[in-house]
Amino acid sequence: MIKVVGLGPGHSDYIIPMAVQAISEASVIIGYHYYFQFIQHLVCPDALCIGKELSEEEKRAEIAIQHALEGEQVVVIGSGDASIYAMASIVYQKVAEQKLDIPVETVPGISAFITAGSKLGAILGHDFCCISLSDLMTPWTTIEKRIHAAAMGDFVTGLYNPKSKKRYWQLGALKTIYLKYRPKTTPVAICKQLGRAEEEIKITTLAELDIDEVDMFCVVLIGNSQTFKYKDHLITPRGYLNRKPETGQEIQQASFKEILDNIPPHTLANDALWAAIRCIHTSGDFEYINYLETSKHAIATWHDYLKNGGTIVTDVTMVAAGITKAYTAKYNNQVICLLNDKESLQLAEKEGLTRTQAGIKLAAKKYPNALFVIGNAPTALIEIADQIKEGILSPTGVIGAPVGFINVIESKERLKTISHIPYALITEKRGGSNFAAAIVNAAFTLEEAKL
Repeated sequence: MIKVVGLGPGHSDYIIPMAVQAISEASVIIGYHYYFQFIQHLVCPDALCIGKELSEEEKRAEIAIQHALEGEQVVVIGSGDASIYAMASIVYQKVAEQKLDIPVETVPGISAFITAGSKLGAILGHDFCCISLSDLMTPWTTIEKRIHAAAMGDFVTGLYNPKSKKRYWQLGALKTIYLKYRPKTTPVAICKQLGRAEEEIKITTLAELDIDEVDMFCVVLIGNSQTFKYKDHLITPRGYLNRKPETGQEIQQASFKEILDNIPPHTLANDALWAAIRCIHTSGDFEYINYLETSKHAIATWHDYLKNGGTIVTDVTMVAAGITKAYTAKYNNQVICLLNDKESLQLAEKEGLTRTQAGIKLAAKKYPNALFVIGNAPTALIEIADQIKEGILSPTGVIGAPVGFINVIESKERLKTISHIPYALITEKRGGSNFAAAIVNAAFTLEEAKL
């Protein structure tokens, strides 16, 4: 039987009961000779203790197997956890390669980076990884790839074997790489001789990390982009105070914030910007900040009009459906669409008009001061623009977002020539009922805009 036992970072208080029992029952104990000082009080007087040098890991595994085959209760000791950069790997590998029928068990220990994490407070509060900088058995090219991946992935990083007399340059190379991905102020902790009388912990930053202060008895912890220092503690938030939104309203507000944080350069006034954000939210396309055009204070004007119960006229039912019912119910707004009205159908047939054009023409007579919202039919927008130009119609405003290829641009160019009526439009051939409704909803909710 072979038990590979982790002793923790050094102090006897860090040795778990399972390890204490395994050591006290062992007839043969094998390990780096330096570690025996930490378990002398646990070793059976008749036990054979075999100490080896740091570089003799393979030899230790072979000796363990030899004594186990002789029927001994063998313990292979190592610092920290036996399965993390320690003896477990080579022992299991040797047993597997030789296809031996020897029971092998790993007795866990408290690893150096776990100890460092507890002493620092909460640096391991979110995703983390560990990297050994020793290139004695792993090519530097492989280690370098892992360094780039960890830095780019924003992992809190624990560094094992950060430096020795012969391996003095690797930590400096890692620092250079991490500075390409992390802020210079990223917290870094140098943790030396953890759990021992010589224990020393220094908190610094990535930019100020002094390589000369690190040696082979250190584990180095590098925070991620969110890690911060408070008093003597390093804290990496997990996100408890920034949970993902769950309700529809929370998700929508989070979406608006995401848009605002990533919006392209623009010259829009705040009320128009809010309408653009709603259009971007509708489309998922940041370019819509360049496609919205409004007259001065149009959205703000409509906000006051709608809050006072103003009437909305739309060209098609899809626009009406897209206007949030909670807003119209709150302010008692009428949303009028005469597309399928009997009188409109008769007018269309009589004058040779499109149904939408006839509906708008009829609505202009019945609701001359309404906010006219066109999301589909360029002929409807042309009808409105022409009536305004002729002095027949004086609405509170016009939203022009017809989409398509025939008469679309021409209808919007007509609207642009009107200077005394507030307007908003989606330029070029873009638009649609959803954008027309989004602009109306922006006017309703202007008070919610945090710009």
